[in-house]
Amino acid sequence: MKRRGEWASAFIFLLPLLFTLAVAFLYAFIRTVYFSFTDYNLFRITKFVGFGNYVHLFSDYRFVLALTHSLLYAGIVTATQTFLALLLALVLNQKIRGLTFFRASYYVPSVASSVAITLIFIWLVNRRGAINWLLTQIGHYWPLILVGLGVVILAQWVQVLVERRHGLPVRIMDPAILGISLLTGTVASIVLGHFGVIRTYPMHEVMIPWLTTRQTVLGIPLPLLSIMMLNIWTTTPTMMILFLAGLQDVPQELYEVADLDGASPWQKLRYVTVPAIRPVMFLVITLGLIGTIQMFDQAAITAGVAPLESVITLAYYTYWAVFGSGGLPKVGMAS
Repeated sequence: MKRRGEWASAFIFLLPLLFTLAVAFLYAFIRTVYFSFTDYNLFRITKFVGFGNYVHLFSDYRFVLALTHSLLYAGIVTATQTFLALLLALVLNQKIRGLTFFRASYYVPSVASSVAITLIFIWLVNRRGAINWLLTQIGHYWPLILVGLGVVILAQWVQVLVERRHGLPVRIMDPAILGISLLTGTVASIVLGHFGVIRTYPMHEVMIPWLTTRQTVLGIPLPLLSIMMLNIWTTTPTMMILFLAGLQDVPQELYEVADLDGASPWQKLRYVTVPAIRPVMFLVITLGLIGTIQMFDQAAITAGVAPLESVITLAYYTYWAVFGSGGLPKVGMAS
């Protein structure tokens, strides 16, 4: 009797959630399946068409494009953002100066609205936008940039060696020291360029049509590739926070034992860190796949300037079938 009462109590507490799921998901799913076998369009009397919608769907080249784009998008974006998020989390999990600032600054892209970010992105990648301007400047000043990078690397190594000689356990990529090195490299490049010690080369203005083109890169439309880069930049910080939480839960005793066994940093990462955060990695990959398959807003916004065939995904194809294909809404097809 006691066990039966516990089951009854649990069911009563779960009943609101189960009712919400049944109404919001189960009922909606059943209605969607029903509509997929009809010619429902919001206005005319619904007629049963059998598998006609499915035959039309798989014979529509736009659907094939949308499916291909969604699979490419999900695979590339999820893999890249998972790798970058883990890399950033490993860096920010160290005991370094300015850690709070770097954690907050890396997370900023995930805070802003995706619509606002996408609109800014469209402005950045137009033919005379900031991205093409930056590429033009890089092509013009590449000798100074190479010299500046060389000075940064040299200054970084010198500072690390000096700090370690004083007995301080400084890492090679310590952000505070890296900031000084970047400042030194920048000043050196400006001075050398100002006095003509290093020459620059004139270059024609770069005008890459990032969105307004049907060109492909490795079989991927350039507009879709641009959206991939935008999505990676905006979603990686969220995944980084998840990895960071997982890394902080790894027992330090495991690393101490690995140090006693003489394990290298790579071996500790492979045999200690990765197995310990495997559940978090599974969560990150799952969330990444779900988010990329459902991606709609960025494709919908960029479709105003990009060719439809270059940015269409499954989610946007559903919207296009109902509202954007002309004529009556094809709700049956969208279902």
